[in-house]
Amino acid sequence: MKRRDFVRLGWATMIANGAGKLRPAFGMSSGLQQDMGPAQHPMAPLEPKATDHAADFTLQIAPMMVELAPQVVISTIGYNNKVPGPLLRMREGQPVTVDVVNDTDVPEYVHWHGLFVPSEMDGAEEEGTPPVPPHGRRRYQFVAKPAGSRWYHSHTAAMMDLHRGSYTGQFGFLMIDSANDPGHYDQEVFLALREWEYFLSTMDQDEMAADPSDPMPEKPATPDLRPNGLEVSAPLYSINDKMLGAGDPLRVKPGQRVLMHLLNASAAQIHRLALPGHKFQVIALDGNPVPTPQPVDVIEIAPGERVDAIVEMNNPGVWILGELRDVARQSGLGIVVEYADQQGRARWTPPLRSRWDYTIFGTTGFGVTTSHPAPDQIIDMVFEKVPGGPNGINHWLVNGKEYPHEREFLLRQGGRYRLVFHNRSDDSHPLHLHRHLFELVELNGKPTAGIKKDTVIVPAFGRATVDLVADQPGLTLFHCHIQQHMDFGFMALFRYA
Repeated sequence: MKRRDFVRLGWATMIANGAGKLRPAFGMSSGLQQDMGPAQHPMAPLEPKATDHAADFTLQIAPMMVELAPQVVISTIGYNNKVPGPLLRMREGQPVTVDVVNDTDVPEYVHWHGLFVPSEMDGAEEEGTPPVPPHGRRRYQFVAKPAGSRWYHSHTAAMMDLHRGSYTGQFGFLMIDSANDPGHYDQEVFLALREWEYFLSTMDQDEMAADPSDPMPEKPATPDLRPNGLEVSAPLYSINDKMLGAGDPLRVKPGQRVLMHLLNASAAQIHRLALPGHKFQVIALDGNPVPTPQPVDVIEIAPGERVDAIVEMNNPGVWILGELRDVARQSGLGIVVEYADQQGRARWTPPLRSRWDYTIFGTTGFGVTTSHPAPDQIIDMVFEKVPGGPNGINHWLVNGKEYPHEREFLLRQGGRYRLVFHNRSDDSHPLHLHRHLFELVELNGKPTAGIKKDTVIVPAFGRATVDLVADQPGLTLFHCHIQQHMDFGFMALFRYA
């Protein structure tokens, strides 16, 4: 029996015998509650401050152990000896100082995902950000904007080392509060989806198969018959730092409105979540309020994306909030939702077939196709895979070449650009643009307006169109947020003329 199957079947048995009644050993928490301040690594005290005023937050990068479940303990690299790292909460417009202490033997980068920050503070080597040196420190300073659910994570290239970059536990929530938040909820929770113990495999990434009825406008007439390369897979899953059934449940009361901040902090996989007997009222995508909040049964969320949703607790019982795919849920990707005064076995019921569609959250109807100002320039970006074969790694091309693209993508400050993403591969790609927001214009031929994002899934053989206003001067990195794809060519650098 393969190790992956052993782990999955063991946890399937545990769930069947009553998930939700286990408690973490050694006093470790499930990480559900807000953490307003930076904790320090107990074994490595911080060096004296090298500057004349204290930072608002301190992050310490160091090796750590994570107890995903009793007798399931892994070693990784994390922030402040916790996974996720401390919640960094700030006000919109607030000047913020973050000291990062690197207690490892290799240089590191911390990327402030979804924030409008200068290139030298963004945490990407390609944009010119200096690294946090080994056993050294670096101070990041920026103004907190825009408001909404953001996050921070390592932006180090990993290549063939599956113990670096986003394969580690270096990620955390960053929340920028707006004075306009109405606060119409009773409880707020932060839930990060993760895999652990990555390995290379000829298996796929455990993603659900594409719906054959999906439009595939970029599918070539002649299929590529070259054998696929090795993919990154994982045997263990968690929400925050606990596998399903191993941490404290999410405790709720009938009638409560729970605001869930969902983050896919995975290095490799798109996830689909459901909570049987309940609906998610999606109010924001990537931290940005949507024009038309909608109730859905299933949330699809790719690496780098965030979804904010209100769940009305109107169906008492003990339930599993978890991944649709049995293999992932039974290997840990879930959390028990327990109503007050309810006991018994946690229940999972597969939802009815549900299709995730960004466009339902946008402005639709008459005039939507003319609601976008005409762009100054249209930039077509074509993505292709070069299969690596059974013993190799796939490489990725943007407009026929791997990164870098010397002065190929030039922006003029204040200009409006329409980016057309042509995905001519059989993989879905979460595409992320640093330091900017873009507006979704069209997905596989379906128009929409008003949806602002920093990361968008372009389905296999699909096409997406977004509008971008060039309002953040400086080098700007664009890439697929799947670490292996990014490391092996799927990047481009936008420059301001």
